[in-house]
Amino acid sequence: MRIRPLGVTPENNIPQVQLILGSQWGDEGKGKIVDLLGKDAEVVARYQGGPNAGHTVEFDGEQFILHHIPSGILRPHTQCIIGNGVVVDPAYIMEEIDELQARGIEVMGRLFISQNAHLILDYHKALEEAIESGNGNQKIGTTRRGIGPAYSDKTGRIGVRMQDLLDPDRLREKVHHNVVLKNAMIEKVFHAQPVKESHIMALLKQFTERIKDSITDTAWMLNDSIRKKKKVLLEGAQGTMLDVDFGTFPYVTSSNTTVGGAFTGLGVSPHSVDRIIGIVKAYTTRVGNGPLPTELTGETGERLRKIGSEFGATTGRPRRCGWFDATVIRYAAQISGLDTAVITKLDVLDDFDEIKLCTGYRYQGKMLDFFPTNQVVLEGIEPVYETMTGWKTSIRNTRSFGDLPEAAKNYVYRMEELTGVPISLVSVGPGREETISLE
Repeated sequence: MRIRPLGVTPENNIPQVQLILGSQWGDEGKGKIVDLLGKDAEVVARYQGGPNAGHTVEFDGEQFILHHIPSGILRPHTQCIIGNGVVVDPAYIMEEIDELQARGIEVMGRLFISQNAHLILDYHKALEEAIESGNGNQKIGTTRRGIGPAYSDKTGRIGVRMQDLLDPDRLREKVHHNVVLKNAMIEKVFHAQPVKESHIMALLKQFTERIKDSITDTAWMLNDSIRKKKKVLLEGAQGTMLDVDFGTFPYVTSSNTTVGGAFTGLGVSPHSVDRIIGIVKAYTTRVGNGPLPTELTGETGERLRKIGSEFGATTGRPRRCGWFDATVIRYAAQISGLDTAVITKLDVLDDFDEIKLCTGYRYQGKMLDFFPTNQVVLEGIEPVYETMTGWKTSIRNTRSFGDLPEAAKNYVYRMEELTGVPISLVSVGPGREETISLE
């Protein structure tokens, strides 16, 4: 299969609009890739999720962990958009802005938030905490940041939106109605402490004063940028297998992490996107409960976790680790129409004598080369592996694909063959410069 250089068309031009999404269970390294491609982007727009996502970027010896704000904020020339598909925690995003500005990153005047984006408020967090605490063995493994309840209010048409901050009377009315409703549930159903309306209103007053000039019609803004031929990156959070419709339900997030979420979460047309880039970790991880077919529960899994520093950027929870699963990537490519894949954290495998790849599943004695979405089938599958020889040397300083050890090149080629997705970039470390473009 031909390997295409990332971001290069036959005319040798960078595509105008590129869409980046996770192809596994999140934590694939999207933040680094958005930051890397952001050097050419004039606009970076986030289309779903909330502060349950953490994007980690490292450069010049510094590490930045972003939750709401698109990774493009680390490039001084880039405008950043938080789309209507994102849920925003006022307290959390103000902390994020303060931290970035304390470290010399200009945020205000470059950050724009959709007037239709919904807010995460105290009652959302209290409800999620109560629900998750009372689920016993049926816990989803959420971040307990109120994401699910906020999206529930959105679909239930009672959510508070960014534009409501600009209408004090409407804001008071909506918050009061929701506090009465949610406190009744919190107290009578879950027997937990109610939230205080006064605390919510005080926080929203402070938030409005700081953010009012950033609230705008981002769908118009983004489409205008596209009409003006600006270079645009569309940034997703989490990964394909956490999609509320196509992921490992119910152990998923509450938004669409696949390609469709970009269009509904930003208000742009599918026709406007020139390239869809799937971010793929060289092995597999997930945070929280739910299926992980290639999970390694013994010494090898612990070794992957330690070498790869596999702990959640948002919660610090240890990630579950497993071998690379080609079936998952084929599924992601099918759902989102991936044009190319970026491989991250290949260097984590430097010290392994042997490396396994899952080529398919066995269920009740029959081979499956597709990802089963039926929950009963998924719980009963057995991964089928092939084993490759490791390269047993550090690749962190390698900058050319041709200079990689043969075993490492063979592993990348085999990933491409098994998934059917051309690989265009390989990350061999967390830094911006620790990246190989394949030609």
